Amino acid sequence: MLAWLKTHPFAVEAFFEHSLVLTFAVPRAELAALLPAPLVPDTFADAWGFLAVALVQTKHLRPKGFPAWLGQDFFLIGYRAFVRYSSPTGKRLRGLYILRSETDQKRMTVLGNLMTHYRYHTVDITQQHTADRLHIESQRANFHVTLAAPAADVALPAQSPFATWQEARRFAGPLPFTFSADDAAGRMLIVEGVRQHWEPQPVAVASCHVGFLQHLGFSQLLLANAFSLRDVPYYWKKGRTEQWRR
Repeated sequence: MLAWLKTHPFAVEAFFEHSLVLTFAVPRAELAALLPAPLVPDTFADAWGFLAVALVQTKHLRPKGFPAWLGQDFFLIGYRAFVRYSSPTGKRLRGLYILRSETDQKRMTVLGNLMTHYRYHTVDITQQHTADRLHIESQRANFHVTLAAPAADVALPAQSPFATWQEARRFAGPLPFTFSADDAAGRMLIVEGVRQHWEPQPVAVASCHVGFLQHLGFSQLLLANAFSLRDVPYYWKKGRTEQWRR
């Protein structure tokens, strides 16, 4: 029964009140070492792999079609790798692999670990919103980010491998698919997300520290881009499983 629940057996929907996604570039080979087969890093310039840190105020997470008042409200910090997957039938899919998830709600941690492979942990999260500033912090997660004041012309981070925001947009997330690998059984769980009104806006980061990514020990960890958006309905289709190795 528990194994069945983790296969995402029904569609789920939610509403994203606001979302901030920070994307970091790391050496491709070092990221590849963290991924289960047959997932490989989605790369840029044949040198960089990418990790996204998504900070999302989520409302009314629930099975699709259920009334909103039955849903879960929580703040999510999700650590994700941009990956590619080649299916046994020859399809090539681009998506995300979840390394860790953090939330401010213990109930969401219990439910998340019961029904997904996304590695939920409960942490403290504080937010400060003003007219010209956003600050998000977690002492337990050793995390903080502060956005710069809004500006008409936002520059890419100084160390970004991207030359333009158009290049950077390919690694803004989320992507259509999320993957969970069962290496022992040779199976891949694929969950497809469906979004509406998805218009991420570039933002400038004044300062940030991501303890979880620092702990992974990459030789280079470069802030590559940052995007934000608000008021997005979102849902995930029922998961499907592929046998990629027998």
